[in-house]
Amino acid sequence: MKAVTWQGRRDVRVEDVPDPRIEEPTDAVVRITSTGLCGSDLHLYEVLTPFMTPGDILGHEPMGIVEEVGSEVRNLRPGDRVVIPFQIACGHCFMCASGLPTQCETTQVTGEGMGAALFGYTRLYGAVPGGQAEYLRVPQAQFGPIKVPEGPPDDRFVYLSDVLPTAWQAVEYAAVPPGGTLAVLGLGPIGDMSCRIAKARGAERVFGIDLVPERLARADRNGVETYDLRAFDDEKALVQAIRDETGGRGPDAVIDAVGTEAHGSAAARLAQTATGLLPRKLSGPLAERFSVDRLGALYMAIDLVRRGGTLSLSGVYGGTADPMPMLTLFDKQIQLRMGQANVRRWSDRIMPYLTDEDPLGVEGFATHRLPLAEAPHAYDMFQHKQDGAIKILMQP
Repeated sequence: MKAVTWQGRRDVRVEDVPDPRIEEPTDAVVRITSTGLCGSDLHLYEVLTPFMTPGDILGHEPMGIVEEVGSEVRNLRPGDRVVIPFQIACGHCFMCASGLPTQCETTQVTGEGMGAALFGYTRLYGAVPGGQAEYLRVPQAQFGPIKVPEGPPDDRFVYLSDVLPTAWQAVEYAAVPPGGTLAVLGLGPIGDMSCRIAKARGAERVFGIDLVPERLARADRNGVETYDLRAFDDEKALVQAIRDETGGRGPDAVIDAVGTEAHGSAAARLAQTATGLLPRKLSGPLAERFSVDRLGALYMAIDLVRRGGTLSLSGVYGGTADPMPMLTLFDKQIQLRMGQANVRRWSDRIMPYLTDEDPLGVEGFATHRLPLAEAPHAYDMFQHKQDGAIKILMQP
């Protein structure tokens, strides 16, 4: 089959790889019909390269048709249309029963000290072959796959794999009070969808912050009060502008949908780049012990949120030696919540929004649709924010 493989920093290729097969009785094999390109994939493209191995199959936002199931998978049958959550979880361990499938005790990558295994996401999370491919082996298929109806286009449901539950959890963790205010840093796919979900769930005012014109324009069309970072002398001026709109206090909650690749953190960017250029035998151990994030977005979020407010982190962070402003966090009495999205915890609550009325605008959410064969171009375009690329779907 054809699959998108990682070969090095900023080097992905579509190659012929062996077809997946049933290996465990809880497996399924799914023929992929649509697969997303996520901002998290760009971290593998550049920042997290020390944890990658040439030939790794990428992708964690797929959906498709069940081709084959193992003997212990009784909830699926060939021909079922399914969305595959990005995490792999059993559904019956203590963590899964507690609504935390990202911490699944059956699939935890204990050798790396990490949580549940993820599709297409570094050796830290199991190096499981991902879904940017023609076919996908799905472990723990008795729990993970989400069955969806025939008829509507893939765009209606494919975002259940990651974008929708990640944005839903970001809003849930933000705990915006009824009639409250929310600021979202970063209007990429997760930030944009977080704004839509927050408004659908009753947030009185939603402020969106970015510096990419296409992202700002799109959020503005959906009723978000947008702020272009480039229009202010510095971040303090932007923070003050939003405080002026919220009684001088700042918003009740802030979602950081940017993460480790924030703009403006020159020293951290240099450290990330230098680590990525080292030989893999050196870069991996170095990154594990001394990695740092670009924390510009997080620092802004801490400054922006009102005292006693909540920060919700959905952007991916991977540093182990990050300097945190603990005095400010403590003094402002800020609540901080974060983590990978627990997809199956939220999927049933999201499904009622995926109707013909399309209140979240999922069917028009993708800005680009490309064949899988053009994946290298898709990665490059998304990395450089070219041609208005905000969300890319690929079809094998």
